[in-house]
This record gives sequence, C-alpha cells and structure tokens, in this order.
Amino acid sequence: MTSKKILIIEDEKNLARFVSLELEHEGYATEIKDNGRSGRSGLEEATSKDYDLILLDLMLPELDGFEVARRLRKEKDTPIIMMTARDSTMDRVAGLDIGADDYITKPFAIEELLARVRAFFRREEHGHAVERAENTSFRDLVIDKTNRTVHRGKKVIDLTRREYDLLLTLMQNVGDVVTREHLVSQVWGYEEGTETNVVDVYIRYLRNKIDVEGQDSYIQTVRGLGYVMRERK
Repeated sequence: MTSKKILIIEDEKNLARFVSLELEHEGYATEIKDNGRSGRSGLEEATSKDYDLILLDLMLPELDGFEVARRLRKEKDTPIIMMTARDSTMDRVAGLDIGADDYITKPFAIEELLARVRAFFRREEHGHAVERAENTSFRDLVIDKTNRTVHRGKKVIDLTRREYDLLLTLMQNVGDVVTREHLVSQVWGYEEGTETNVVDVYIRYLRNKIDVEGQDSYIQTVRGLGYVMRERK
C-alpha cells in the first residue's frame, strides 16, 4: 500500500523535523517547507503537488496560515490540519471558515497529533468503503453518493468534504436524534471526550447553504443532545 503523503508547512525547524520523524515512524511519507519563507513556498508546494494531508502552521512569514489555506482552497481540496499557538474560539472558527478540516493548539503532545492524523485517514477510508451507488433523500434534498453531490430540487448545493459527510450522516439517520459525540466520531473520526463545538460550527455552515429563507430548517436542534432531520408535526 502506498504511504499517505503529508506536507508540513511549519517555520519552527525543530518542531517540523520532530513531527516529520514521528509521522515517518508511523509509516507516512512527509515533506517539510521551513526555509524562512514557508508561507509562500508551502503554498507553492501544496498547489503544485498532490498530498493526502497538510499540517499547516498559522504563524508563518510572508503568508500566514489563514492566507495559505484561503488561496489553496481556490485550487484544491487537500485536507488541512492547522497547528497554532493561538487557541481562541475566533481563531478556530476563522480557520474552519476558510477550509481547514481540523485545528490543534500548540504546545501539543505528539501522541494527540498522531491520533488526529490516524483518525482523519481512518474516517476517509471508512467513508470510501461504505459509499454505495444509490441516492439518499430527505424532503427535496438528494445526495448522490456515486458523485458525492447534493441537490435541493434542481439546484446543486456546493459543500465541502466535511459538510457533505456531516449532511450524509444526518440524512442516513432521518428521524433519529444524532448526538454531537456521535457526529464527532463518524465525521471527524475522534473518540469520546473530544471537544464537540466544531459540530455546531459546521451545522451552521450547512444551514446557511441548504436552508431556504422563510422555511423550516432541514436540521433541527435537540437541546442538550444533538441534531435531527425529521418532518415537523
């Protein structure tokens, strides 16, 4: 099996090298961009070559991590885990808003980072394994699993990978309340005890894209539990 390729865009050379060695010990292939202009050179590397995952520092010279992610998302959908010492909620939301798939705060235990990387690839492999050539629908929303596309009536809804997986999980459980913990496990691949605020952020993204003004939301909040897709009585 071909090793998963991970690009590390990080200007702290010692940290980048340490992370690279640990990832390679786990069986991944890595590339580091840490030459003093890592923001710009990292973006060039990410857009010119194909990687399975990018570990992206937020505080970079020339181009910061936010700008790197923003520009990369215009060209590619390569998954991104942001690594940063800035742990405010606004920074996390900003990172997710521009397309980051996950966010880990420095200083972090290397075991946590490795677990998140493993969880990401495990979720990806599981997602591909359960794909079926059939449609899933709720009201006028239709998911075409073969092409991983979403339609509301005749309108195509443009979703990110994570938004698609979240919507699919909810639509596969129509009528049942899906807890935040279960969504974190199914969509992000994390185990119990992981912070679940990210679910609320992505539910907001989904509602902004799929809901119709003046009509009931497709996704209903069950206070204290999670979310459900069901017809209102």
